Amino acid sequence: MSIYSSLGVRRVLNASGIYTDLGGSVLAGPARAAWEEANATWAAMDELLDASGARIAALCGCEAARVVPGASAGIALAVGACVARGDGAAMETLPRVESVVLMQRGHEYMYARCAALAGARVEWVDDLAGALASRPAAVLHPAHLDAAALPLAEVAPLARAAGVPVVVDAAYLSFPVAELQRWSTAGDVACFSAKYLWGPNGGGFVAGRTGLVGDIAALDFTGYESGPWRTFGRAWKLDRGTVAATVAALEAWFGLDHEARLAGYAALAQALAERLAGLAGARVKLAHFSLDERLLAGPVNAVVVRGGGDLTAALAARDPSVRAIFLDGALVLCTEALSAPELGEVADGLSAVWPN
Repeated sequence: MSIYSSLGVRRVLNASGIYTDLGGSVLAGPARAAWEEANATWAAMDELLDASGARIAALCGCEAARVVPGASAGIALAVGACVARGDGAAMETLPRVESVVLMQRGHEYMYARCAALAGARVEWVDDLAGALASRPAAVLHPAHLDAAALPLAEVAPLARAAGVPVVVDAAYLSFPVAELQRWSTAGDVACFSAKYLWGPNGGGFVAGRTGLVGDIAALDFTGYESGPWRTFGRAWKLDRGTVAATVAALEAWFGLDHEARLAGYAALAQALAERLAGLAGARVKLAHFSLDERLLAGPVNAVVVRGGGDLTAALAARDPSVRAIFLDGALVLCTEALSAPELGEVADGLSAVWPN
């Protein structure tokens, strides 16, 4: 009996892609092996985090890095570090502080809320250059919305001249791999999620300038039990396996044959489309489903099915549960998290709920 069935939990056929509420991604082989090895042996967490951060920084081509439990935690810890700036008493006071994080209009997105976890109030501004004169704690810049307002290439020099650090949310911007260095060096610190490079859902890292990464390290969970300050970051603890798997996943990501990876998604999509072609009245196409949930021209990783309406709830209710996306009036079946043996089950599930 599987762990899921023993708990009365249905298996999911993930035709949505890499989503936190579906458990992230499937661990890459090297990440899984690193997790198992770390689980079997002990290490001092402060030493492990320092060493793993140095390895990540070398890979990303930036000054410093540190593993954190995901990009959202990275934002909260980075903003907290911008507020406290290494002062122990201030680190204990968080989140009971009066502090402001600037964000540009056009950058409204759901993860702005993460800045508030450190006690900061997000202030939306039209004139960033003028607002910097008020000496906010930080600027939060979502990299995937870079073109929606003043771009980071212009924001960073303005903020630096004002003595205000820039925290970059680059959660899923790890491909092409050059994006890792681009965003790690563009502001003061960038926050990445490990799940987008086949690492653990509870893993990620911050990467950027030595000073700010050091302030994040001072704020995190490692010193709470044994250090002089009861720091804000205690809740965001990590285990050895997550740290090891995050580093191993990143190393593997740099060495991966990405052309083959993308070709694999396309082959799965083509095979699934052929299975669905017989659905009555269905209009089936291949497309690229982006990580910011758009249908684009690009490397094929999805099947787009029109003619049946929104069947996501009916698919999700099945056993096994099929999770898909309804977007722009079409059912989207992403193949990035599907295996070849699962294609038939997905096709059977859709056939069972397809309107006749």
